[in-house]
Amino acid sequence: MSGWLGSEPAVIDSAEGFYLFDTQGRRYIDGVSSLWCNVHGHRVREIDEAICDQLGKVAHSTLLGLGQTRSIELAERLVEITPEGLGKVFYSDNGSTSVEIAVKMAYQYFQNIGEGGRTRFVALSNAYHGDTVGSVSVGGMKIFHGIFKYLLFKTLFVPEPHPYRFDGGAAQCAEYSLSKMRDMLDEFGGEVAAVIVEPLVQGAAGIIVHPAGFLRDVRALTREYGVLLIVDEVATGFGRTSKMFACEHEEVGPDIMCLAKGITGGYLPLAATLTTRDIFDAFLGTAAEHKTFYHGHTYTGNALGCAAAIASLRLFEENRVIESLPEKAGLIRESFGEIAGLPFVGDVRQCGMMGAIEIVMDKATKESFAYEEAVGAKLCSAMRKRGAMMRPLGDVIVVMPPVAVDTDTLRDLLKIVGDSIKEDLPKIVRSIKVQR
Repeated sequence: MSGWLGSEPAVIDSAEGFYLFDTQGRRYIDGVSSLWCNVHGHRVREIDEAICDQLGKVAHSTLLGLGQTRSIELAERLVEITPEGLGKVFYSDNGSTSVEIAVKMAYQYFQNIGEGGRTRFVALSNAYHGDTVGSVSVGGMKIFHGIFKYLLFKTLFVPEPHPYRFDGGAAQCAEYSLSKMRDMLDEFGGEVAAVIVEPLVQGAAGIIVHPAGFLRDVRALTREYGVLLIVDEVATGFGRTSKMFACEHEEVGPDIMCLAKGITGGYLPLAATLTTRDIFDAFLGTAAEHKTFYHGHTYTGNALGCAAAIASLRLFEENRVIESLPEKAGLIRESFGEIAGLPFVGDVRQCGMMGAIEIVMDKATKESFAYEEAVGAKLCSAMRKRGAMMRPLGDVIVVMPPVAVDTDTLRDLLKIVGDSIKEDLPKIVRSIKVQR
């Protein structure tokens, strides 16, 4: 934090389309979708108008004991587009809370049906599911979560399938993680309520792309052992993986799905936790049975957020956004193919519109730079000077523009990234060596 205070951060004053403008009048391509949430760009007329129209009716009305027209309409749309079987929607306001709800819901489901011994959760190492205490408990990133260990409930972690950091092929990597998950379920299966995963891509861990078929095999394991599957699609949902939801790639229908980030097109805080009718029914009962799900948020189902989300989903259809993604994903793939050969580039990873470039000190040994050297942050600062607003994950450069970005802007962004790695990164590395 002291380093940030000593710097001169850009202060964003306005935006237009896929560009941000700071208080100095400088323009930047929004290369990380304003933290992975912007979908159609900024100041989108249709979403602006939907919010203004809703302001003429009601900005917010509690859903505690009441209904609200926009939240009902959005819930119907979400049920239509998410995997089959997800028929019920519980609203909140961000990704962390959507996961917090999912964890509590899975836990209480088994309490309500008389299997009170199922109190544990299985998650992947280096998982990230949010910053509230419950979501941190099922997260596995020591740099984020380690300091809070005495506040958290214990989770059963299995190694994440990270092909670049695994000594073997992608299929072997997946099988290793799956075997460890099976071992965990063999030992603790009767105590486990749910397995929670980020489907296909672990975002905050460095855009780790799982081997093909891994999610499908996890779903098979959860069915075999009678535990629930929670998929955290907060980062992967709404077109990020070139399909509306990552689960679609492997035709997986989870028991609980968490949505946020892109749900409103990046306009307003809103989240949804979707679940099955079977789980919903377990919470039905008389007051004396105490089956109520005692969880609520003041801004649950906020009308403005729901109006923005409905408009965003309409734009997905009208602009055929999903259909446009293979071409754009191809541009990223082509650019990454060239970047992969540059000095200090250890790995390039991509799943649709989610891309990452891992910077290493030694390509042969995969040795990373020391954390305190902040190579990734310095490289992103160099990219900012070239006109791209980027944000790294350690020494992993995240490339995640708005899903609906036009191809010309995407090419410009990829050129900035490639040129900066080619020209600025060697200078950064030399300066580090000189300081040593």
